[in-house]
Amino acid sequence: MIAIRDTLLLILNIAYFLVLAHFIMSWLVNFQVLNVRQPLVAQIWDGLNRLLQPVYGRIRRILPAMGGLDLSPIVVIVVIFFLQRLVATQIW
Repeated sequence: MIAIRDTLLLILNIAYFLVLAHFIMSWLVNFQVLNVRQPLVAQIWDGLNRLLQPVYGRIRRILPAMGGLDLSPIVVIVVIFFLQRLVATQIW
């Protein structure tokens, strides 16, 4: 049971870092620090978008429109944090 808990925590940690990387990369792309015309940057950006847009899309349908501000990554991080605490404190 400890192995299952540790595996779930590892998966949640990976998801957390993917969301965080996408969040930071989106700022760097928008402020033109990173150029998406470079092949490596374009591949990473496309991969992160393909992984996270289905999750963000579901949350965007629930959240009210905030103009140009996208709160879906923050909501995903909060949910991941909640799930990490839930799995970590669960009595097995």
